[in-house]
Amino acid sequence: MSFGCFFLQQFTFGEVSLKLKRSFLFQLFVASFITLFCVLGTWQLYRLQWKMELISEITFGLNSTPIKYSNLIKKNYQRVVSEGSYNFKNQIYLYSLNEKGKPGFDVITPFKTNNNESVLVNRGWIPKELKQLTKINSKKNIKMKGLLRKIYKANVFKPDNDLMNNIWFSINLDDLEKFTGNKFSNFIVYLEDPNIKVPLPKKITVDVPNNHLKYAITWYSIAISILLYYLYFRKKK
Repeated sequence: MSFGCFFLQQFTFGEVSLKLKRSFLFQLFVASFITLFCVLGTWQLYRLQWKMELISEITFGLNSTPIKYSNLIKKNYQRVVSEGSYNFKNQIYLYSLNEKGKPGFDVITPFKTNNNESVLVNRGWIPKELKQLTKINSKKNIKMKGLLRKIYKANVFKPDNDLMNNIWFSINLDDLEKFTGNKFSNFIVYLEDPNIKVPLPKKITVDVPNNHLKYAITWYSIAISILLYYLYFRKKK
């Protein structure tokens, strides 16, 4: 008789313990997902702030008065002008898609100003078949105008640059020094010249994707929904 009571107590205690474990794991599961979606929503708000600052920078640059280029200028999207000469021998080809999604290259050419300062110039896009053809090279000595943009570090998913075949996937300043033998600042000029068609200068506008607020609302809404469902079922039980 006493053995039967002992067995019944152990069975009941074990069943209650299992229910408590399941309840705890479920609550932990709910809390983890709520936290995850809140973190994602907050991250999107930070991205929204960054995007608004970027749009403000681009707007300022597009409305700015061109100033004479100098290596001392560190203003992103500042419009600059300079006189000097291209170094076509050391120009590189950066893999890029045009506005229609066709693969090709951005032609990045070193430019030396009359003040003996070096800067990289993105002269525009060409289809793959024009790579290294002399007809893409305009006059060597020119008066250049364009937008100054900062060179950012490439993400980890970008392939390594193929220096041997002069095919680039990112503007890496260390690779550029190895390839050209020269050092460059972490800014590049995007050429502006409506009269040039090859290479075709890239158009920079303030029309950049900005869906971060929508994404933030979505993540926060999912977190709130999970919380409300949890409270509803808990109250029902």
